[in-house]
Amino acid sequence: MKTISIANQKGGVGKTTTAISLGAALAQKGQRVLLIDLDPQGNATSGLGFARQQEHAAYGVLLHDRPLSESVQPTATTNLYLLPSSPEMAGAEVELVPAMAREYRLKTALAASPYDVVLIDCPPSLGLLAVNALAAADLVLVPVQCEFFALEGLAQLMRTVEAIKQRLNPGLEILAIVLTMADARNRLSMQVIEEVHRHFPQLVTRVRIPRTVRLAEAPSHGQPISVYDPSSRAAQAYADLAQELSMRMAASRPIAMEAALH
Repeated sequence: MKTISIANQKGGVGKTTTAISLGAALAQKGQRVLLIDLDPQGNATSGLGFARQQEHAAYGVLLHDRPLSESVQPTATTNLYLLPSSPEMAGAEVELVPAMAREYRLKTALAASPYDVVLIDCPPSLGLLAVNALAAADLVLVPVQCEFFALEGLAQLMRTVEAIKQRLNPGLEILAIVLTMADARNRLSMQVIEEVHRHFPQLVTRVRIPRTVRLAEAPSHGQPISVYDPSSRAAQAYADLAQELSMRMAASRPIAMEAALH
């Protein structure tokens, strides 16, 4: 099993869209995929057609030691499963503070889970929920929006990942940076792409996710893009991204963070 945290403390960069769409693409390749919605906003939960008033959700797993198997929900996409968020997650950051082994609650819950890939949709912060995700993960996937402030905060995220690696999770590595909302007709978008490539040449994926209306519409229908519009450019992009990331994971261990930054 590979556990991948999809993380960026900036909001609106495509974390949830990537979590849903990549999860569906991997599931369609025959892998058993669990998507964990750790964001109190619950967008991955609603984006897959689930209500947030779930009795069995991530909150119970993290705070009350509820077994993962009692909380995971099958989705309409074969091989794709969801550990949903719920309104109680809004207080989880505070409630985790006095909890024993608070940084490892999710890691403990995932022990011996029967999935090929676990994707964790992190909240747009670097609090205890994100720390739980990074402490449980083997790899980090970083979505970066192709807009003006793309690099803002990226260095901070890299430092946080390095700190988690040193103190909580020695095996943690960056899998890749994926550029989202790319528009080849937009000069600024292309400049951002060049800048990210210049700073992180070994980490940026070959596949970019285009800005499309159909991709923005899909969550309102409770479907991943591969179901909502399987012939769209975005669906093809996420299928290609799933293939590229699978090859990265199979070929060799991901690039060490120290090497990636030089």
